[in-house]
Amino acid sequence: MRVRAAAATDIGMVRERNEDSYLVDEPLFAVADGMGGHLGGEVASRLAVETLERLFHRREGELPDQVREANRAVFERSVVDRSVAGMGTTLTVAMVEGNRIRLAHVGDSRAYLLRDGVLRLLTEDHTLVHRMVQEGEISEQEAEVHPQRSILTRALGVDLWVEVDEDDLEVRPSDRILLCTDGLTGMVHEDQIREILAAGRDPRETAEELVRRANESGGIDNITVVILDVDETDTDAPDQATDVVGHPRGPAASRSGVGDGMASGAKPPDLRRRPLPWRRIALWGSVVVVVVVAGLVGTRMYLDRQWYVGVADGNVAVYRGIPTTVAGFDLHHVVQETSIPAEQAKTLAVYQDLDEGITVDDRASAEAIVEQIRKDVAAMRVTSGAGGS
Repeated sequence: MRVRAAAATDIGMVRERNEDSYLVDEPLFAVADGMGGHLGGEVASRLAVETLERLFHRREGELPDQVREANRAVFERSVVDRSVAGMGTTLTVAMVEGNRIRLAHVGDSRAYLLRDGVLRLLTEDHTLVHRMVQEGEISEQEAEVHPQRSILTRALGVDLWVEVDEDDLEVRPSDRILLCTDGLTGMVHEDQIREILAAGRDPRETAEELVRRANESGGIDNITVVILDVDETDTDAPDQATDVVGHPRGPAASRSGVGDGMASGAKPPDLRRRPLPWRRIALWGSVVVVVVVAGLVGTRMYLDRQWYVGVADGNVAVYRGIPTTVAGFDLHHVVQETSIPAEQAKTLAVYQDLDEGITVDDRASAEAIVEQIRKDVAAMRVTSGAGGS
């Protein structure tokens, strides 16, 4: 199967910032709706998506395990960083595996399947009103306008452990998958969503139309959608094609790939070797020397402007340069070594990449991260001590 994807996000008509994040990194797709006020929601959704993506590329655990680890990362950050205490996020994930799509879900973002014109909800809302509907206290119609419809009963980052809903779906050509936050479903009725999805527009136009319709209906929340279209396998095209739409009214956390190729009918370059006169050879030799020298100077200047936080002799340290080695030469050096044990810092999910280096723009930013690590480790020690007494 071949999947074509598009995503769009918007801040909406009321909110001051976009706390949604999305991931388009084939074959992994996700939406997340952060909560927590101030910067909390934005941090939670972004951290969940980034953790999920990192673990997926490292092939660490199955999809539900990766979602639970994302939960742990958000929870630990909310515990050690008072500025985002109490934050959380929803997370709805779809992973394409051949002719199947695996789903993992927590919260009230949703996944839908449109097949043969019929729209089917693939996920269950983890909300108070949904529980009330299940227990017969209110009807589905009452739930749509209930004043407590946004209260979640399950979200990432609220507790150290979270239950993750899982599903596995066999897809067919012409199937269309929608991942969305409740900024869409809270504003646009499912009948209208089905109508837009079934209209035959390409994924990009469909994503933009869904966002536009939600805004026209009031746009009281951030709106994020990811569209996946399933086609027959095309032997002359990649298995998956991605079209990411960053809607102009709201930034998104996303990833996309763009490949370059030769235009159809373009004449290939002439690669036949031709003899060069000796003067031209000498001229080119001089040019090569100049380029090499300029390159070395430019590289040195570039490295002097790069900073990152890493590990030196087992402790957290500030480095100048980039965290890599070329031909046996280190392109970095330690500027400041702290007394913070790196292993203690790495027990917090947010600092698991410390060995690879946390890159920043300048020394002040690096020192700010070190100070945050110092506070987080100290808070973890206090928390651990309190839990063990």
